[in-house]
Parts: sequence; C-alpha cells; structure tokens
Amino acid sequence: MRCPFCAHEDSQVKDSRSSEDGAAIRRRRQCEGCGARFTTFERVQLRDLVVVKKDGKREAFDRRKLERAVALACRKRDIAPDRIERLVSGIQRQLETRGDEVRTEAIGEAVMAGLKALDHVAYIRFASIYKDFSEASDFAEIAGEVGEAGEQLVSAPPPDRSDKLL
Repeated sequence: MRCPFCAHEDSQVKDSRSSEDGAAIRRRRQCEGCGARFTTFERVQLRDLVVVKKDGKREAFDRRKLERAVALACRKRDIAPDRIERLVSGIQRQLETRGDEVRTEAIGEAVMAGLKALDHVAYIRFASIYKDFSEASDFAEIAGEVGEAGEQLVSAPPPDRSDKLL
C-alpha cells in the first residue's frame, strides 16, 4: 500500500478489525519509509460495475459519488454515520447482484427506496434533485406520498398479541 505522505511503496499493517457494519476491514498501517501512520479500508467487491448514463455513455461505478449523494441528502439530519454507511453498502451490494451494467435510473430508485426507509426529509431532498423538481407542487406531491405512508402506519390496528401475553 502506497503511503499517502511520502508515496513509499511499502507499509506494515499494525492493526486490523471489522468496521461497524462488518462490510469492510479497517487496517492501521505504518509507512516503512517515513514512519507515518494511516488507515485503509478494504471492501468486498463482487464485480466491476459499469454505470450506463441516460445519454448512453458508460463509466465505472464510483462508490464515492453514491456516498456523497446520500450524505448530501442526509446533511443536518440526526442520522448516525454508520446507518448512512450501511445504506450505501446495501445499495452497492444490491447493484452488484444485478449484473455488470447498471442504469443510473436503477441507482436513483435504489437510493430513493433506501432513504425513504431511513429518513423522510432526506428522501424528499434526494427526490427533488433526482426527479428535477421545478415547482412547489412537486414537493407537495411527494411530501403527501410520504405523509400518507406514515398515516397508514399510524392508523393501522396493532397486531393481536394477546396469545403472547400468556
């Protein structure tokens, strides 16, 4: 592993452990050239994904773009960073199981589904960019959908648990 400080080619692993969600291995390394310490993360990659854009162009899947989009939607929300990381890892695994190529629409829909389950405000923020909202009524429409889903959960009768009390 190349040192980010002096670009020396060799480093020694000092400590390894699983990340919080278990989807990556965190390694503490020390450069054999300058002695600086740094952290790396290793993730399982099922396959190399190619993203097919709306105009037909193809580019390599970039996890950092996905992380930035989700983080931007979740900005200033009370969402733990590990929950965001689990969401991004789950979306990436889901996309990797679909095949070698994935359309941008599939990525957007997967993010929207994940954010809707995670945080309604983050979901609306992402939807406003993804669906290119141009009027206030666009916000009202999607907020109404989120509100209806929440009302259904609240108004649904609780499951009968009387047999569990015995």
